[in-house]
Amino acid sequence: MLEHFDPAQEKDLGTPAVISDTLVEVAIDGIPVQVPEGTSVLRAAALAGITIPKLCASDNLDAFGSCRLCAVQVEGRRGYPASCTTPAEDGMQVTTQNPKLAKLRRNIMELYISDHPLDCLTCPSNGDCELQDMAGAVGLREVRYGFDGHNHLDAEKDLSNPYFSFDPAKCIVCSRCVRACEEVQGTFALNVNGRGFDSKITAGNRDFMASDCVSCGACVQSCPTSTLMENSVIEQGQPERSVVTTCAYCGVGCSFKAELKGDQLVRMVPYKGGEANHGHGCVKGRFAFGYATHKDRIRTPMIRDSLDEPWREVSWEQAIEHTASRFKAIQAEHGRNSVSGITSSRCTNEETYLVQKLIRAAFGNNNTDTCARVCHSPTGYGLKQTLGESAGTQTFDSAMDADVIMVIGANPTDAHPVFGSVLRRRLRQGAKLIVADPRKIDLLKTASLGESQHLPLLPGTNVALINALAHVVVSEGLEDQDFIAKRCDDKQYQQWREFILDEQNSPERMAAVTGLSAEAIRQAARTYANADNSAIFYGLGVTEHSQGSTMVMGIANLAMATGNIGRSGVGVNPLRGQNNVQGSCDMGSFPHELPGYQPVGDDQIRARFEQSWGVSLDPEPGMRIPNMFNAALEGNLKSMYVQGEDLAQSDPNTQHVEAALKALDFLVVQDIFLNETAKFAHVLLPGASFLEKDGTFTNAERRINRVRKVMPPLAGKADWEVTMDLSNALGYPMNYQHPSEIMDEIATLVPTFKGVSYDKLERLGSIQWPCNDENPDGMPIMHVEDFPIGKGRFVLTEFVPTTERCSRRFPLLLTTGRVLSQYNVGAQTRRTANQAWHDEDRLDIHPQDAEDRGINDGDWLGISSRAGDTVLRARISERMQPGVVYTTFHHPESGANVITTDNSDWATNCPEYKVTAVQVEKVSQPSRWQQEFRQLRERQSELLKQRKREPQQG
Repeated sequence: MLEHFDPAQEKDLGTPAVISDTLVEVAIDGIPVQVPEGTSVLRAAALAGITIPKLCASDNLDAFGSCRLCAVQVEGRRGYPASCTTPAEDGMQVTTQNPKLAKLRRNIMELYISDHPLDCLTCPSNGDCELQDMAGAVGLREVRYGFDGHNHLDAEKDLSNPYFSFDPAKCIVCSRCVRACEEVQGTFALNVNGRGFDSKITAGNRDFMASDCVSCGACVQSCPTSTLMENSVIEQGQPERSVVTTCAYCGVGCSFKAELKGDQLVRMVPYKGGEANHGHGCVKGRFAFGYATHKDRIRTPMIRDSLDEPWREVSWEQAIEHTASRFKAIQAEHGRNSVSGITSSRCTNEETYLVQKLIRAAFGNNNTDTCARVCHSPTGYGLKQTLGESAGTQTFDSAMDADVIMVIGANPTDAHPVFGSVLRRRLRQGAKLIVADPRKIDLLKTASLGESQHLPLLPGTNVALINALAHVVVSEGLEDQDFIAKRCDDKQYQQWREFILDEQNSPERMAAVTGLSAEAIRQAARTYANADNSAIFYGLGVTEHSQGSTMVMGIANLAMATGNIGRSGVGVNPLRGQNNVQGSCDMGSFPHELPGYQPVGDDQIRARFEQSWGVSLDPEPGMRIPNMFNAALEGNLKSMYVQGEDLAQSDPNTQHVEAALKALDFLVVQDIFLNETAKFAHVLLPGASFLEKDGTFTNAERRINRVRKVMPPLAGKADWEVTMDLSNALGYPMNYQHPSEIMDEIATLVPTFKGVSYDKLERLGSIQWPCNDENPDGMPIMHVEDFPIGKGRFVLTEFVPTTERCSRRFPLLLTTGRVLSQYNVGAQTRRTANQAWHDEDRLDIHPQDAEDRGINDGDWLGISSRAGDTVLRARISERMQPGVVYTTFHHPESGANVITTDNSDWATNCPEYKVTAVQVEKVSQPSRWQQEFRQLRERQSELLKQRKREPQQG
């Protein structure tokens, strides 16, 4: 089994690949090689196994031709052209090495070295420096030019960024960093100032932390010297080996090389062979991995009898035995439905599968749910009803074929930054952009952006907007009648058509509801419908509403009506939040579905699982998370097993959640830190980070990626091993030797995973499900010829206003979201240097609303709602529209979810985080809840410090 990266995937071929059906044959040093027309001579040589020296060229950047080190001789042509900018032509005869070329290259290298410190032995990039390598490759043996003339050797270092340094004294101004910032990341934070010898790289004439740099690391990765260098490498030295794994932050699912020195992780480098990220990363995946070895990690199982006593450290055997006996006793006294479990969207597919299996087979009920309940459960429901499958339709790369990109309720550059860079690249190429969001998102600020349209709708009016867009499409005859006739159910389409043409859905009627002009809605509809390829990307701003499921179905209706399904450049694309939200849903975490979205009430389906698992299964769906909280408060739910989720911080109406957790007789939390939920726990089982386990994650494009163990689990066990031990102690046997065996079992029970195996994943790199007999290597784009349900189903999507409305008492609407530097509840990123960018949650408010209330930037504001109140500092922002305020939820003490209500989606109970009526006023002290929170935090931290080691039994 492959444990280290494939060097062939990492070889730099000099210039990007060219796609062409026409091949040309060129002879390089007498070796014939065929390449697509337009391929550079430099790349053609590399493909032939011939190495041409280079410094400014890289195969993830457009050819630049500045260093001239890659000069070659072409028969019949004068001079020595740069091979990176010279396209290969049919019949071309190229010479890459002769005495004249050798002298030319040595002279070039001599000039570079004459203004470069000769400190190779103490340089942090010694042994991994392209400048050093090229000096050797061209045979440079002396430098004739002295160092007493004008040079840059005394240039001041920029140490402002917590993750990397910038040493301009070592810069050769190859501009690879500038081009990476522009072409790969799309931020345009770096530039070359000056001309000739005075040229220098700057971050907008400011230090890196004060600039527009987003610390994605693309510049560091592209630098051929130690000018831009990770601080971890400077401190620890060059890594010695690599293991390819998958990032555990957002739903993009980037592949990384975890580079180690001994057993110490030195750095994470984006892996070029990763199909989701193609060698790019973001500040979280690239740099924020220090939490994995943070001092706060829970390394020993702990138990206690009440929330007011110190923890007692116990052995794994004692912890498992204690937990199992308590679960058994509670079920014996209160019935089998008195216990429940929560699976994790941070853990692997295999681990999630085992937790839901434990609940169904060992607990004997279906009281299983997952964090997807509070984020993307409407996606599963809505897409299942319309398209027949609970997942997005495309690859990320498909966006590069889109002519129109519609982003609804999502902020990709913050929440899915690597994919946000893909969108920016396509927008720079000329694609049109439509953004439907209450705020101005950064995608609207894309450099060289062509046509764009921002629809700043009022929170809670998504369905009104999607219906109005569809009304324009149908009333103006913009439908794709051929697609509808061939691919969609005609009866349902006719019913939907009659509904959508009703005047109540017209842009004119919906203008007052959405806050948008009728003309703006009509323009957006025409732009979307008239393009050859239009793609919709949406996020939690779609699903986290009382009509989240309705909106997802409305998006699918619009895509089907315009024929934007089943090919590259189109589709319905949910941007999943956490790293394995898609996988946690696929693995059967919902109470009404077995793995693979198979109904638990279907006798035939259930019989297959019963035969495989050797136990009778309950045919009745279990409790959803909100039902669990209510049942706990009513005294019907007595115990809960929570793996890798922080319900006390992430779920709405925090005070209700805390009351429910306190009401439990027995709460077991399995996590890597003492999170907010664990403060109410009776057993704390150490979790393992993604670096400490084997398994798979499934990203937002249904891509199954391998997670490979980089280091041993700090507490001795991976999460799947803990669940297996607990199941065995409960009396239901689980005996797996490796997660690959769990995946083999999944493949026998889940039709869409039938062809998935670790061997195939090693061979292919990744697989997009469905992977079965019909699609043995997976299906990158879904619904190409038909839908799993046969014909696509149009569903009526009547707009029903949310009950959460503004009033004289609560005149503003609060919506919530994320920032680039932090992740979800912040348990990981708050324990890294990412705190430098976002060390507190703030309330964004429009200048007019601030002026009306006498609010200045930085003032402490009390925010009150029908659910509760909290206090945050003000940030006056033009990104907001009047009447709408915004905050993030990365810091638990901010209490963002203290004020969100328990309103939820009608179909799935997904909370309505995005619409909360609030009032804002200046205050001078924290809210009552915040004061109680701090007291609880201090008390529980003290109880953790007071923990004692309990003698081992036997």
